[in-house]
Amino acid sequence: MQSPDRFSDLPSYAFPRLRALLDAHAPGGAPLAMSIGEPRHAFPPWMMEIIAEHSEGFGRYPPNDGTPELRAAYCDWLKRRYGVALDPAVNAMPLNGTREGLYNVAMALCPERKNGQRPVVLTPNPFYQVYAVAALSVGAEPIYVNATQETGHLPDFAALPSEVLERTALAYICSPANPQGAVASRAYWKTLLDLAERYDFLILADECYSEIWRDSPPPGILEVAKEVGADPERVLAFHSLSKRSNLPGLRSGFVASGPKNIAAMQSLRNYAGSPLPLPLQRAAERLWQDEDHVIENRALYAEKFALADKVLGDVPGYHAPEAGFFLWLPVPDGEAATLKLWRETGVRVLPGAYLARDTAQGNPGQPYIRAALVAPPDETERGLRLIRDCLYSKE
Repeated sequence: MQSPDRFSDLPSYAFPRLRALLDAHAPGGAPLAMSIGEPRHAFPPWMMEIIAEHSEGFGRYPPNDGTPELRAAYCDWLKRRYGVALDPAVNAMPLNGTREGLYNVAMALCPERKNGQRPVVLTPNPFYQVYAVAALSVGAEPIYVNATQETGHLPDFAALPSEVLERTALAYICSPANPQGAVASRAYWKTLLDLAERYDFLILADECYSEIWRDSPPPGILEVAKEVGADPERVLAFHSLSKRSNLPGLRSGFVASGPKNIAAMQSLRNYAGSPLPLPLQRAAERLWQDEDHVIENRALYAEKFALADKVLGDVPGYHAPEAGFFLWLPVPDGEAATLKLWRETGVRVLPGAYLARDTAQGNPGQPYIRAALVAPPDETERGLRLIRDCLYSKE
């Protein structure tokens, strides 16, 4: 039996740390939250009509594996978006938010031993904390792979020693990346697929920000896996309505993969999952079928990306993200900059170090702050100008 202290290696969650840093200090102006990535654009109003129309479903236990219509909506969307044909009965399943799947995938698919040793789970650094908690929960060793400007803000898994890769069972990768907004290219996916095949590990692709992009839609792991003829069981892709449709409270996402992986996750979900209520499944079905609201949403973010370029474009080291809705802004020290910004302006951002882990090469998030572009344009522009004047003024 593992000791409960197996989680002692994990840093504190980012937002309690942020409250401990800032809340003892008065804001220097009207508070403006740019710290949390909670979408604030309107979701489609017709969604509520669908929920009301199917409200009798709240009186029934919902199907754990999702309705056939919902699973078909997932696969139809994947076909339109990535050109990949999947069988709704065996290749996709619903999740109560992708966090459920990103955690339970390790429970369902990580072996107790890999080549006779403790398995390794690879994660980008900075990273979504669930990746590391999932690894620790199954007794695996999380290895934090720094994603820096030098690596294109994506982890270079291929640079790891062979003795680490031979123990690797799972590799988490987020594209578009949170927090940097970097996009895995087709070449990146192909390299990772080749590495996974050579060392026999699974790729867990967190693609929750895939529909918020600037110039061109990011390629996905499923389409590249199809192009190179990879084993469908080699990859799992996770998608969500939280960012795509501005519905983080709906708690609706899905995972797509090979039949064996899906069957294993479904088996675990029979005991450890929380199925989405039927009226919400009906709403999710309709949301995956509709692209108009997604296009409108993307246009709203494009407007705010343009504001960021205008206000911060001449800041040394400023990099316009390819996708997502975060700015990853360079500063001498992220924690000191966050505190200064709050005390002098009331703008609340997140120190980059709170999203990353200390490694032998240092904490890759330490010289950054993360700012979320989720507020309306006027609030966003005010926040950006305060950030510029407070942190980057030459005076």
